[in-house]
Amino acid sequence: MNKPLYERLGGYDAISAVCDDLISRLMKDSQLGRFWAHRGSDGLAREKQLLIDFLCAAAGGPLYYRGRDMKPTHVGMCISDSDWELFISHLNATIEKFDVPATETKELLAVIESTRADIVEIHDLVEV
Repeated sequence: MNKPLYERLGGYDAISAVCDDLISRLMKDSQLGRFWAHRGSDGLAREKQLLIDFLCAAAGGPLYYRGRDMKPTHVGMCISDSDWELFISHLNATIEKFDVPATETKELLAVIESTRADIVEIHDLVEV
């Protein structure tokens, strides 16, 4: 029997460590940091816990995600395609830092990509 992604990623502690690293990167980014500006420490802690819960639940772990659906949570934040791509680049850097194997990386990125349509509001225009 195949282990769920949650176990293959190392369980709660490993996912929590990845979230710590990722959120730190995002907050320090000159483009993405605006989403965390002027947030209190309790709000940041809650957001981090919701991310952990979401990833654990989506990866087949025993946690229940108690947060709202992605669309109402992110509506009005004006998250653009370029914001999303930058987020994914930080996620990839975090994944590399923790030496996540290729199979698990692919599965984790698929989980994250499944939320894109509900999170991205502004589609950047690309000139041809």
